[in-house]
Amino acid sequence: MSFIIKFNGNMNVIGRLLKKYRVKEGLSYEQLATKLELMGISIHKQSIYDIENNKRTVKDYELFGIAHVLGIDVNDLLEDIKKEYK
Repeated sequence: MSFIIKFNGNMNVIGRLLKKYRVKEGLSYEQLATKLELMGISIHKQSIYDIENNKRTVKDYELFGIAHVLGIDVNDLLEDIKKEYK
């Protein structure tokens, strides 16, 4: 039994935009995972896939690290949820 509450059926709100920016930067799952590891943030390449496909939650420090590696602001990854509350 899972105790994780989902938002609109998703485990996170950044999945679609994470994929968009990762692909735009030309990074594979493994390359992104390696860059995060160099920051001290351990996320396996499968976990990045799971985040993009809304099968995994995202910790706050992971969100920051992902945005940093992709060269974007954290808010860029939150655009979908910001639209939800306009």
